[in-house]
Amino acid sequence: MTEDTLSRVFAALADPTRRDMVARLTEGDATASQLAEPYRMSLQAVYKHLRVLEDAGLVSRPPGPQPRPVRLEVGALDLMDTWIERHRARAERRYRRLDAVLAEMKEDEDAEDH
Repeated sequence: MTEDTLSRVFAALADPTRRDMVARLTEGDATASQLAEPYRMSLQAVYKHLRVLEDAGLVSRPPGPQPRPVRLEVGALDLMDTWIERHRARAERRYRRLDAVLAEMKEDEDAEDH
């Protein structure tokens, strides 16, 4: 998967309805009608959301007649996780260095006070 794919994944998940659909699919496959149940929108609108999720590689639907199960594709989530973890680790290292500098400054300040 490329950076372009990562951009599509994050863009697809920017919508709260699509994030909810993905969260619901972590429980197992569902049809579009099942995914549509909690929303006040047409089935056509649900299909538009599913198309965005499919284009981002987050879900897949096998070819064939309706109803077709919608399946979560965890590879796209793994891509996001890798990206997030890389940047989280960098930030944590930076904060640990800052904490060490601040602790050293406090020790120096305490030593000067005594």
